[in-house]
Amino acid sequence: MTGRRTVACVHVPAAALACWGLGHTLWNGVAEPGNALAFGVLIAVGEMVRRRPTDRAGPSPDRHPPTSRFAAPLAPGRREGAPLGAAGALAYALLGEVGGRPTSHGVPQTVAVVVAAGLVGLVPYVARGGSPALDPLARRVLTVGFAATCFQPLYDTGTLRTWGAAGPLRPLFLVGLLALTALCDAVLAAALARARTGWPYGPLLRDELRALPGIGSAICATGVVIALATAVAGLWALPVFCLPLMLTQFAFRRYAAVRATYRQTIASLARATEIAGYTRHGHARRVAALSRAVGRELGLGAADLDVLEYAALMHDIGQLSLVDPVPGGATAPLPPADQRRIALLGGAVVRQTGVPAEVAVIVERQADPYREQPVTARIVRTVNAYDDLAARSAGPGAPLRALEGLRLATAQDHEPRVVEALSRVLARGGRQAGV
Repeated sequence: MTGRRTVACVHVPAAALACWGLGHTLWNGVAEPGNALAFGVLIAVGEMVRRRPTDRAGPSPDRHPPTSRFAAPLAPGRREGAPLGAAGALAYALLGEVGGRPTSHGVPQTVAVVVAAGLVGLVPYVARGGSPALDPLARRVLTVGFAATCFQPLYDTGTLRTWGAAGPLRPLFLVGLLALTALCDAVLAAALARARTGWPYGPLLRDELRALPGIGSAICATGVVIALATAVAGLWALPVFCLPLMLTQFAFRRYAAVRATYRQTIASLARATEIAGYTRHGHARRVAALSRAVGRELGLGAADLDVLEYAALMHDIGQLSLVDPVPGGATAPLPPADQRRIALLGGAVVRQTGVPAEVAVIVERQADPYREQPVTARIVRTVNAYDDLAARSAGPGAPLRALEGLRLATAQDHEPRVVEALSRVLARGGRQAGV
């Protein structure tokens, strides 16, 4: 219920602002239709080439708790984004002149153009069967409305000139305003992600803020440059100064594709133990997805979550060095010496794959006493034991019995904080999975 309230607290004001802007514009007519059309087309095109998030884990065919639910949306910096549309919307909000002629579109028309262009940009995606990205559109409306409200009245009344924020100081004022706007957007994005996923707000906000110096700074800089260049050169400045950001967006897409291929390679390597019959089908993927969810529950950042996921995928790779497979592939019931030997063998294999050294460390230390382990190794250890225990039990109560077994072993084998985080994750996912 709290999550729904949060979403409503963002969507309702955005919808009210959109209705006000559209109604005011329709009633009074469109000022400078050419400018509105040019920026509207730019924003719509930016929305059409928006990068959509994909399911990290894919469907889960396993009878145990679902992994696709726990492998939640992409972290900040790799989430969906329409930088071209965002830059165009911000530039229109900060537009005071076009080719040396003052503009008079004001705040309502700014909001109306952004809303109309955003809806047009969603049409091709919805026509292909996708669901409309309402959260980004709501954030866009609120942040652009904020920027336009802070700039348009001050510019139209000459207050900026009175404050000394015109002329050479105008770019500094615009950059500062967009920095504040970006912070507001980060707060909204983290709040919506918290409402949608139930993850802790602090790490989500931290990840959003860490993403700002990347594509966020490019969006703000492009928005300022477009607004200033259009004031001098007219609408011809739009295609010229949008080209660098478009190329940057394509470069980010290529980078995201490389990372996706990298992860798929690791996942394929992790499946070697399943193909060879050393572990159960889907075990590595279940442990990886659930470990990532537990890490998020404990407040780990995006970079640590990636390392944790890679280590969880490859945590059983050391079993390939065994002459005789472990019965059922379950390492949790083995004596500590055997667990440590398998972990060290796995770390040696992982070091030869080219993944970050932190991944090999987690794999090597997953059999150490938990008080001596980093938190990532504790998570892999606990989630791996949970999946093994759940597989050994039969019936709908297997997950609960597995959790009870983990709680009984917290004095020696598992950190209570990790076990309780796992319990909370399963409780949220289990209501729909029959756990």
